Amino acid sequence: MDNVGVENQSTAMNVLGIDIGGSAVKGAPVDLRSGKLLGERFRVETPELITPRRMARVVVDIAKHFEWRGPIGIGFPGVVLNGTVKTAANLHPGFVDCDLARLVGEATHSRVHVINDADAAGLAEMRFGAGKGVRGTVMLFTLGTGIGSAIFRDGVLLPNSELGHLPYKGRAFEKYAAASVRKAHGLSWHEWGKRLNQYVGMMEMLFWPDLIILGGGVSARGDKFFRFLKTRAPIVSAKLLNAAGIVGAALHGGD
Repeated sequence: MDNVGVENQSTAMNVLGIDIGGSAVKGAPVDLRSGKLLGERFRVETPELITPRRMARVVVDIAKHFEWRGPIGIGFPGVVLNGTVKTAANLHPGFVDCDLARLVGEATHSRVHVINDADAAGLAEMRFGAGKGVRGTVMLFTLGTGIGSAIFRDGVLLPNSELGHLPYKGRAFEKYAAASVRKAHGLSWHEWGKRLNQYVGMMEMLFWPDLIILGGGVSARGDKFFRFLKTRAPIVSAKLLNAAGIVGAALHGGD
């Protein structure tokens, strides 16, 4: 694989972070030393289910936008093992068993690493955000099209937890309590907050976390629903907000 520019970019400790979501793909170069974005996030809407090859072209477009020729880290909403996607609940079924790292690497001529998107957000929050320096069990949940999850014990990640897919009332819990459900069904903040509280309560019962971090775009509106969450553990918004997935993907890409 052609790795033009990788050495120079790695020396500068800059990596292009890509956050693949259910309705859009976002990216920006990241300074791994500070966790800061080196440019304004570039967003590509994906309202329809697109194939892996089309997704690779979207990443190429983002790389071209930033004139990027270095390493790339990608956060993907599903289980990822050694760069290969194993589940894709909210995306095109063609992603299952797709070696996404190789596919995007060949399209961009860059070194590419792929990680679960919530795990990526968790890495960012543990390095630069709300989880920095916290020992014990930390759980992060990303609230968007679905519910992503990341679990850390004394700073060590347990990858691919995907706890948004635990069954509840005959379907995945994320179909009941994701942020997208609030919008789709016109739920009030109180109604949705009660649903989310049920989910968080189940997570507390199973894992007894010492800290709970909520991420995703809705985390910036904690004043609307945090009061409906009755938790034993402290619960806080992700400090990096919507940038956490990009920063964490870049951290993984720099490994």
